[in-house]
Amino acid sequence: MAKYSETIEKLIEEFGKLPGIGARTAERLAFHILKAGREEAMALARTIHAVKTKIRPCSRCFNLTEGELCNICADPARDPSILCVVEQPKDLLAIESTGAYRGVYHVLMGHIAPLEGAEPEDLTLDALAERVRAGGVKEVILATNPDVAGDGTALHITSMLEGAGARVTRLARGLPTGGTIEYASKSILSDAIDGRRDV
Repeated sequence: MAKYSETIEKLIEEFGKLPGIGARTAERLAFHILKAGREEAMALARTIHAVKTKIRPCSRCFNLTEGELCNICADPARDPSILCVVEQPKDLLAIESTGAYRGVYHVLMGHIAPLEGAEPEDLTLDALAERVRAGGVKEVILATNPDVAGDGTALHITSMLEGAGARVTRLARGLPTGGTIEYASKSILSDAIDGRRDV
C-alpha cells in the first residue's frame, strides 16, 4: 500500500494535533506547506519559534507579553482599582475590543473543571488573592464564561475573596441588544429577569 514519506506523515500528524483540525485538513495543510515557497514556509517556522521563545505571561496579570509587564499593566492611564478577571487572554482581547473598560485584568489561564482535570491550583488564583489582599483594588469583576465551569470558577473566587475588602461583581447576563424575546432560550430569559435594573 502506497503512503507518504515519513517526514510528510510526521507533518500531517503534527497538524492533526491542533484543535479543530481533522485528518483531511491536516493533510491539506501539510501539502500547502509543501507547495509554498521556501521563504513562506520558513517564515511560518520562524514565527512559531519566536512565539515559543519570546512570549511569556505578564508578571502581574498573566496576560501574554514579550516584556515583564503587558501593555495594559504598563499603561499609567488604566485604573488599577478595578480588576476584571477573565479565563483566557482571548477573553481579555474581546473585552478590550469594546473600548468600554479602562481598568486592569487578571487572567486565570483556564477555569475550574474537576472532570477535565482542571483544579483550582492549576489556575492563577493564589496570585489573584495576593493582588486583591495587597490593597488598592475596590472592585473585582468576574468575567468568566456563562457556563457551568465559568459559574463554578466565579463562585470559588467569590468565596476566596470574602473579607478581602473589595466589591465582587459579575458581568451582566441576559437578552442581547437587538435580540427577540420570542426566540430567547429559557436560561437567557431567566438571566435577564434576575439581572434586571432600574431605568
